Amino acid sequence: MVVEEIPYVKSAALGVFIGVGSRHEPHSLSGASHFIEHMLFKGTEDRSARDIADLFEGMGGQLNAYTARENTCVYARTLDEDLYTAMDTIFDMVFHSRLAERDFETEKGVVVEEINMYEDTPDDLIHDIFAQQLWLGHGLGQPTLGTLETVEGFSRDDLYGYYRYGYVPSNMVIAVAGNVKADEVREEVERHLVRVPSGQPEFKLTAPQQSERFLYLLPKETEQVQICMGVPGISFHDPRRFAQNIMNSILGGGISSRLFQAIREEMGLAYSIYSYPSNFSDSGSYVIYVGTSPGKLESFFQVLKRELDQFINVGISEEELVRTQKLIKSSLYLGMESVMNRMNRLGKSVLMYNQVTPLEEIIEKIMAVKTSTIQELARELLSPQRFSLAAIGSPDVLEDVKKQYSQSWV
Repeated sequence: MVVEEIPYVKSAALGVFIGVGSRHEPHSLSGASHFIEHMLFKGTEDRSARDIADLFEGMGGQLNAYTARENTCVYARTLDEDLYTAMDTIFDMVFHSRLAERDFETEKGVVVEEINMYEDTPDDLIHDIFAQQLWLGHGLGQPTLGTLETVEGFSRDDLYGYYRYGYVPSNMVIAVAGNVKADEVREEVERHLVRVPSGQPEFKLTAPQQSERFLYLLPKETEQVQICMGVPGISFHDPRRFAQNIMNSILGGGISSRLFQAIREEMGLAYSIYSYPSNFSDSGSYVIYVGTSPGKLESFFQVLKRELDQFINVGISEEELVRTQKLIKSSLYLGMESVMNRMNRLGKSVLMYNQVTPLEEIIEKIMAVKTSTIQELARELLSPQRFSLAAIGSPDVLEDVKKQYSQSWV
């Protein structure tokens, strides 16, 4: 576990980071981690779902959770005086969930509706579609929510076995930040953990194979065409991740980025245009997303290719580099004013790297990045001939997407 004392605040944040996510699931249990995340809120032997909700509402605290591809997290923020009450409740949820049969069947309906809602939101769905194709047949490509087929096929016994196997202290990081005493927190955590099941889960993960380029078109009647274009990327262990963050910020990471300014502000070709990296333990991706009107496709592809060519061949200016380094530095320092951000940084750092790197050291590495390093990384990752594409739109529009992609990007 990891604790940070922040004596000048009146709050505390607690996170239980669990080393299970959609990547760890066998295909037949795709969506299991997300489903279990839901079930943790449905009650234990000592607390009903209503008890849990009333407790946090009564404290004025916040309780939530998320499931990602390589981890799950249950977290809370409360007044410092209520931390141990929150801890007792969260540990009860995480280690003693009933996964009661009645709640299990009810929650199936809830998750099915969540999947239906997601599939009716093409600007969200396109990102999962791209990931599925990029890591076709691999756990990283499985949707976090699962599919209608897998969720409807879940049995309570199978999920309970998965829960008991993976949700154990040896597969977790407990992170706390706020107005606390580290020794007291550790003592309280240890008091809880000695009473819960132990074990050492062994998930046999394999690194994804380098994917072939693909063009995947999903017909769906939409006003806009939703497009994700991307390439295989780097893992979160790669030392170039600091250069990648700067590259992304300059290329498509915000409203001052080149893609936003060129495609939206100057040309009016899209309302939403951005890029993002996804970094995992042994792989990654780099993706550009746009939602645009059918009549603007040709211009969009032309401008995007022009911007990528310039980024690769000309590179970035020293002024862009310095401005972006300052932006990232400011964002990191300002984020440290939140106990939730501090707790999240602690938990993820230990889960991913088994250590907490001082913020000053991270900033030092960011400030040491050179323009030449970014250009080298861009040349490796962003060549137009490396890009795959996934799109959602009406059939006639998708034919135009295929034409534009084939003409300029193959």
